[in-house]
Amino acid sequence: MVDKIVDLRSDTVTKPTDEMRREMKKAEVGDDVFKEDPTVSKLENKAAEIFDKEAGLFVSSGTQGNLISLLTHAQSGEEVILGRDSHIFNYEVGGFARLGGLSARPIKEEKGRLPLEKLIENIKGSDIHFPEQSLVCLENTHNGHGGVPVSGDYIEKIGQICMQKDLKLHIDGARIFNASVYLEEDVSNLCEPADSIQFCLSKGLSAPIGSIIVGSRDFISRARKNRKIVGGGMRQVGVIAATGLISLDKMIDRLKKDHEKANRLAEGLKDLGFEINPNKFKTNIVYLSLDQMNYSTNEFLGLLKEKGIKALSHEDKIRFVTHREVSKEDINYCLEAIDNLIH
Repeated sequence: MVDKIVDLRSDTVTKPTDEMRREMKKAEVGDDVFKEDPTVSKLENKAAEIFDKEAGLFVSSGTQGNLISLLTHAQSGEEVILGRDSHIFNYEVGGFARLGGLSARPIKEEKGRLPLEKLIENIKGSDIHFPEQSLVCLENTHNGHGGVPVSGDYIEKIGQICMQKDLKLHIDGARIFNASVYLEEDVSNLCEPADSIQFCLSKGLSAPIGSIIVGSRDFISRARKNRKIVGGGMRQVGVIAATGLISLDKMIDRLKKDHEKANRLAEGLKDLGFEINPNKFKTNIVYLSLDQMNYSTNEFLGLLKEKGIKALSHEDKIRFVTHREVSKEDINYCLEAIDNLIH
């Protein structure tokens, strides 16, 4: 039994704050399927205002939010263009194909971005041999590429291409506020070209459950029906939405601290002799390759666990994610434990 646990598996492990728990207890509630939960409505309206979109929709998870968005933008038989390393393509159980009848055209990303020329090459237009294309999906920050924040200038260029080619643009912004804080760019400007954005309340923003989709009033109206189709209609859910209001009011600016802790971890791993470039990891995700080690990823994860350090494997790398419940002292503890393992 270890005396100390440092959980770096994901920012989803964060627990609600004491203030969130108090607000849950006193939240005003109603039946949200009937649009009668005032706390949910307040959260949806606040999210829409922050992103400068017309409306918002509370959903149970980021995966559900992305699925609903794709079902709303695209019809069965149509094709979605997205990143080969994206979360939607790799880690959401192929829901867009299984439940939406959609096909995917994956493009290899470069530093978390779809190369503009590759995107243009893969837009096929009307041709009897190809499925109709309806949607482009971006991810910001890009999980699989080390939490890379994607700039507003780049998203604007993607938006222009989509407009010219009559395609919709969806952003999987599970950690969009991490991008916003790092880039010092307001999310309304960062996501202005997007027709829809999904963002998570349950990661670094520390709410226990939930994500929000924002977009036009018509889009959200149609998305609400698709939420019902996938079983996402919830009743007195204001007890959860109350925590999301605190997330948006008080948990965004502090994300910078998570980025600083991730940088400290990456710098420390470099000092220990690992081949890692700390400048590559700009937000709260750090990937560590064990190419120069005599351990497999699973073996090293097992050794870390014996020290009370929890992390996840990602292909041939180890992923560490910092969050509110990881302190600077925890980072120092991890570096000392890893030092003892390799020397």
